[in-house]
Amino acid sequence: MGISPRQFEELKKRVSGAGRSAGPVFETQYSATPPKHQVILGIDPSLRGTGFGIIRLARPAPELLAQGTIKCAPALERSRCLVKIVQELRQAIVRHQPTVCVIEALFYAQNLQTALLMGEARGASLLAAAEAGLEIFEVAPRKVKQAIVGYGAAQKTAVAKMVQRMLRLPQPPAPDAADALALALTHAQENSGFSLTPPKRI
Repeated sequence: MGISPRQFEELKKRVSGAGRSAGPVFETQYSATPPKHQVILGIDPSLRGTGFGIIRLARPAPELLAQGTIKCAPALERSRCLVKIVQELRQAIVRHQPTVCVIEALFYAQNLQTALLMGEARGASLLAAAEAGLEIFEVAPRKVKQAIVGYGAAQKTAVAKMVQRMLRLPQPPAPDAADALALALTHAQENSGFSLTPPKRI
């Protein structure tokens, strides 16, 4: 087992007979440094309505910086929807400078077409976050509901109301934006202390 430079100096003093100074022999591995990420972007991807939310960690409660839904009309081609998602997320990232992105993990879908559309929107969202150099994590929808509401099968309205309470908002956010903010809040909770199930980085 190796020793630190401080421990080596203590040993030299003991061998030479010098008085031992008070202090811990083994240096702690833990520190009270602030969280690495202070501004968090959450994304709930969907081809026709991608929700996003940006929060800043603060006391006594996180602060809302931005929220919204990137809406695409049914008549708009899929390729144009993807461009719009990338462009609007880029603008939000430049404006608020988040350093980490949390996106909803893929879930099982019985409808193949729905899964493909979700995957395309998710890919566009990941592109916007990755090109900005953000660290990116994914969290399963059930885990988000468990963290925010305390029940993994909670309804969207319950999630929105808890997001409203946690961010001290005058009214609940729109459903897609609420889900995105819930992702950001979940990441903030998981990184505020020791977690048995750390988020998956992608």
